[in-house]
Amino acid sequence: MSIPSQFDAKAAEQKWYDYWMKNNYFHSEPDHRTPYTIVIPPPNVTGVLHMGHMLNNTIQDVLIRRARLKGFNACWVPGTDHASIATEAKVVAKLKAEGINKADLTREEFLKHAWEWTDKYGGVILEQLKKLGASCDWERTKFTMDEDMSASVIRSFVDLYNKGLIYRGYRMVNWDPEAKTTLSDEEVNYEERQGKLYHLKYQIEGSNDFVTIATTRPETILGDTAICINPNDERYSHLKGKKAIVPIANRVIPIIFDEYVDMEFGTGCLKVTPAHDVNDKELGERHNLEIIDIFNDDATLNSFGMHYAGKDRFVVRDEIAKELEAIGSLEKVENHVNKVGTSERTKAVIEPRLSDQWFLKMEELVKPAIKAVLETEEVKLYPKRFDNTYRHWMENIRDWNISRQLWWGQQIPAYYYGEGKEDFVVAENIDEAVKLAQAKTGNTNLAAADLKQDNDALDTWFSSWLWPMAVFGGILEPDNKDFKYYYPTNDLVTGPDILFFWVARMIIAGYEYAGEKPFTNVYLTGLVRDKQRRKMSKSLGNSPDPLDLIDKFGADGVRVGLLLSASAGNDIMFDEELCNQGKAFANKIWNAFRLIKGWEVSEIEQPESSKIAIDWYEAKLQKTLAEIEDNFEKYRISDALMAIYKLVWDDFCSWFLEMIKPGYQQPIDNKTFNKAIEMLEANLKLLHPFMPFLTEEIWQYIAGRTPEEALIIAEWPKIKSYDEKIITDFDFAAEVIAGIRTIRKDKNIAFKEAIDLKVVNAESAATSFDSVIKKLGNVALLEYVTDKVGGALTFRVKSNEYFIPVSGSVNVEEEIAKLTEELNYTKGFLKSVQAKLSNEKFVGSAPEKVVAMERQKEADALAKIATIEQSLAGLK
Repeated sequence: MSIPSQFDAKAAEQKWYDYWMKNNYFHSEPDHRTPYTIVIPPPNVTGVLHMGHMLNNTIQDVLIRRARLKGFNACWVPGTDHASIATEAKVVAKLKAEGINKADLTREEFLKHAWEWTDKYGGVILEQLKKLGASCDWERTKFTMDEDMSASVIRSFVDLYNKGLIYRGYRMVNWDPEAKTTLSDEEVNYEERQGKLYHLKYQIEGSNDFVTIATTRPETILGDTAICINPNDERYSHLKGKKAIVPIANRVIPIIFDEYVDMEFGTGCLKVTPAHDVNDKELGERHNLEIIDIFNDDATLNSFGMHYAGKDRFVVRDEIAKELEAIGSLEKVENHVNKVGTSERTKAVIEPRLSDQWFLKMEELVKPAIKAVLETEEVKLYPKRFDNTYRHWMENIRDWNISRQLWWGQQIPAYYYGEGKEDFVVAENIDEAVKLAQAKTGNTNLAAADLKQDNDALDTWFSSWLWPMAVFGGILEPDNKDFKYYYPTNDLVTGPDILFFWVARMIIAGYEYAGEKPFTNVYLTGLVRDKQRRKMSKSLGNSPDPLDLIDKFGADGVRVGLLLSASAGNDIMFDEELCNQGKAFANKIWNAFRLIKGWEVSEIEQPESSKIAIDWYEAKLQKTLAEIEDNFEKYRISDALMAIYKLVWDDFCSWFLEMIKPGYQQPIDNKTFNKAIEMLEANLKLLHPFMPFLTEEIWQYIAGRTPEEALIIAEWPKIKSYDEKIITDFDFAAEVIAGIRTIRKDKNIAFKEAIDLKVVNAESAATSFDSVIKKLGNVALLEYVTDKVGGALTFRVKSNEYFIPVSGSVNVEEEIAKLTEELNYTKGFLKSVQAKLSNEKFVGSAPEKVVAMERQKEADALAKIATIEQSLAGLK
């Protein structure tokens, strides 16, 4: 079989992915082997592949391919998340473009459009992952809205409700006016923004006196129902029992007194708007204040907004400030920086809003999950520093708002049969709901038509927190074969940004439903940033299309480029040059393979240099394998790759192949050739998890392989004992060879010109690599002597001195003159550096780095002078 001169990444990627799929290598069924299981962090069904997905899924694929090679029954479950807010927003936008308003549709009609959209676009990202080489068990692909997945969510809700852990409450929530739904606290991002502080004057009823109140939101005065003052504030003691008049609204409101108010902050007076601030709501409850909600669900003002009704809150803010100024109620306006809550999904500014919502009590649920990570370490986070983040969130957790005002998602299984707050039942289906309602009311005539299901959907995270269990049917059938075999899973690879949203909640759910952890290790990747450390985004134009990168550099090149700098938890400064480096590495391996296969093989005697080279490389391979295993154990995936990279590029390609390479137009002995192939195959096994396409291509070219012999299911190299001394001896020999090559280069001694080498072996160094030194240095005679050799070029490795007697090709007098000139220049340079360092003023006042640089110059100059003097002594 002829080998192409270049590796064709595109052809190899298509060919071998199809081959792996055809032979069902990715699929797993329970058997006698130990399982190794990963569940994919399900990307949004709306999503397309981005650099974060590339990194995350490459790491997962590395882990799953290595597990497969190590003989585990490897199962990687793929799937997508229905992403309630994001998907519904896209469907609403599509309908709007078609002239259809969501409000004009029934829920069933809307869901039909949502499913059509999902069927059309939902599989895009999973197909893109195949281009990357992701070896997922595609037969097990799940979607969080699959019938069995939704049934698992509903069963979970009913179970938690029956345990008294889910309740309905009228609470202040985070309202997203763009998505028109409530959000949990974790879905709100707080960012500093430049705003204004408005000082407003409220007239005291029945007098001409005023109190001044500072607010960042003047539009909310239309919802004011009190002014609050600290009872210990003597400045305002005369106002007890008085009332104030709200500007513009001209509504009379009470002046109340509560120690909640900070006397030192602002004017010491606080406007109270119970419908639009969580702290104001608590004040309102303590003082039985009226609640006035001035906003519609899209954050425009409602009828309480008077003549501003229908206008957006931010438009009103500017307009009401002008009106307040016109009527003399605006004392002053100051610039003010404050933290503003924004929606994690839509980026809209969050509006605090009172609403009936469903909540899950968290106080008791979190306890086993806290213990698992922070005490018993049944679940380990990598890097460990995230333990502190986990602790802070879990120990300060609040009840989880699990309802969303959306239609796309699992509909809350609460069924109402009356108008009262408690006139509902919770059941898995309508038939069960009817039975419960009949029993609760005593009315056996109640029918399905008399019940109305709650209109809200469940938070998407309430679905995905069951993911590791639900994908194996563990909620609906906890005793089924797959769940008992694959659960708990082994590793989870995800981003630290969803440590709270998803990771912690999965741990909570695992202990609640299965009584054990959902996974053992959590590998938290960093963010992929550009080389200027900026977060990648479409708006900045700094986020490359992953498929374009694969097209340009090959999937293997991109995978290597990403992973070379991807240490756990640390952000990656991505540069396309990294992918180019990965592509160059692929080419290096391909060319090494072509070199080996291009040699003529003969039944001739094995040279001593080849024999020792094989012994050395086998030892080096074993040492690197131990290092790789240690790195994987500690989830240092980048370090594992770098160890393999150095082994293959430096040790195999740059040294081993040079050591065994036959002379020009000469054959290689059969024994060495077979060993070279054996070492190459060992390298391919180590490389396969990182570079699956290239390695399978070379593996199949080496010999005619049956499907049972494919690299993807080959056996990972086993760690054996090795001789550390042979590695140390070679490192010494490599320095000798480097010394010879430096002199050849500096003195223009052509490599084809054989030289003699005489050695004063003061180091008592091993001579086992002498045959290699002779071959790679083109040394005709290597002789150990006791005295220095005159008239020779010389260099030193540790205490050993090496002498190359000069031939007619080197003019000794010219060489002495050249070295003497260089010596004098270096001595002069050293003198100037030492003068600086002896100047106490310079050393005391110059930056530490500058002084360190000068000391390094001194050390380099001293070393160079010693080398030149040594060379001159050898020539005289």
